[in-house]
Amino acid sequence: MKQSNSRRKRGIVLTPAGLKRLQAAILALETAKNNGDHFTLEQLGDRMNLSAKTLSRLWSLDVGVDQRTLRICFSALNLELHREDYTNLNELDQTETLSAHSLSLDSKDTDLLVSAQYKQFEHFWSYPDGLVPLDSPFYVERPPIEELVYREITQPGCVIRIRAPRHMGKSSLVLRLLAFAQMQGYCIVNLNCYQIDSECLTNLNKLLRCFCWHVARELDIDPKLNKIWDDEIGSKLSCSFYFQSYLLKQIQNPVVLVLNEVDRFFEYPHIAQEFFALLRSWCEEAQHSPNWQKLKLVVVYSTEEYVTLDINRSPFNIGLPIRLPEFTQQQIQDLAERHGLDWSNGEESAQLMSLVGGHPALIRIALYYLCSQVITLAELIEDAIANGSIYRHHLWQLWIQLQEKPALAKTYAELVKADQSVSINPIETYKLDSLGLIRFEGDRILPSCELYRIYFKKQLSTIL
Repeated sequence: MKQSNSRRKRGIVLTPAGLKRLQAAILALETAKNNGDHFTLEQLGDRMNLSAKTLSRLWSLDVGVDQRTLRICFSALNLELHREDYTNLNELDQTETLSAHSLSLDSKDTDLLVSAQYKQFEHFWSYPDGLVPLDSPFYVERPPIEELVYREITQPGCVIRIRAPRHMGKSSLVLRLLAFAQMQGYCIVNLNCYQIDSECLTNLNKLLRCFCWHVARELDIDPKLNKIWDDEIGSKLSCSFYFQSYLLKQIQNPVVLVLNEVDRFFEYPHIAQEFFALLRSWCEEAQHSPNWQKLKLVVVYSTEEYVTLDINRSPFNIGLPIRLPEFTQQQIQDLAERHGLDWSNGEESAQLMSLVGGHPALIRIALYYLCSQVITLAELIEDAIANGSIYRHHLWQLWIQLQEKPALAKTYAELVKADQSVSINPIETYKLDSLGLIRFEGDRILPSCELYRIYFKKQLSTIL
């Protein structure tokens, strides 16, 4: 009996495909259950009912385990063990194994090994939160938008207005626009308006000085504000003079000025009127002034509250308007393929679209969990309808915004409850559209997707 135990084969090791599936599932579990922080071997062992020593053997890739252990490990992560996930160590030459995986370490270096493995998959499997990096395979072009903005940015004194609800891809598009501009040799200034102190947004002079200082620093120019600024002529004239005769005069190449999240200014109506009127005057100057033609303005925003501005003093009705659409079914299928999913028959993409439409962020979140294989598409849809599931945080954010606008929440409650088209006044239509809560079907106004209709029908049921 003792001899039999000593000869027991533990010759199963993970293949690259099996390792990839396992790592992805662990990363997804960490995101869902551990705030994105990595589990220690002991924590993973507790979840899998395996010892840290056994897991260490598994990670080493050159020390085999038995198939039962591997099944326990996969099952604990809601994965089914496939034949391509493992191979018999005896069938591989050890040198070839080490060369193929480049991951073998002594057991004392297990933590370094796990860290290296996580790093290997960190980019590919990172949770889809925020903009899509330039080198990511998951950016989806929406023709002809990219071509339009690339062409427009080469025009002297141009204005590009990019508008879409949050999480629709504005920042990802701007990132690629700026990369293109840098390839043309343009200087870049990228300002997020939420970086501006609230104190500056209650005083026009402070705001414009802050604005000029930021632009100068981005252009690597000594601001020298106190030397150049002249309070006697007023803040707007001082700001215009500072740009034209100081900043733009020193810069030979065009300057792309991106103002992100300009919605922030609408919280301060008087400041918004003055600041946007100033921007509009610069755009008009660019029609005949070579110096002002160096300035290329990109304005990025979500809301439509600019309708309250004087149309003759607003930059929101000039230049190239860009509105980001939702993904098409074909784009979703292509994106699923990039995640390693075979959705070529169109059934899965249609099922997902029936829940979230073509919303880019919601589609990518779903694909992240599906390719990690911690949930099936049927389970995802069922859980999302029941309790929001993987979309709970996104839905909470929208719920908070609606709570801050009781009248708008009441209007939306009527919309999600109605079985037929509901008449909504234009201002509330603008606001709901800016939040991404509605879509248009001919002359009908409908909830953006089934997920929103079901969730907000429950949440807003007490309002009506």
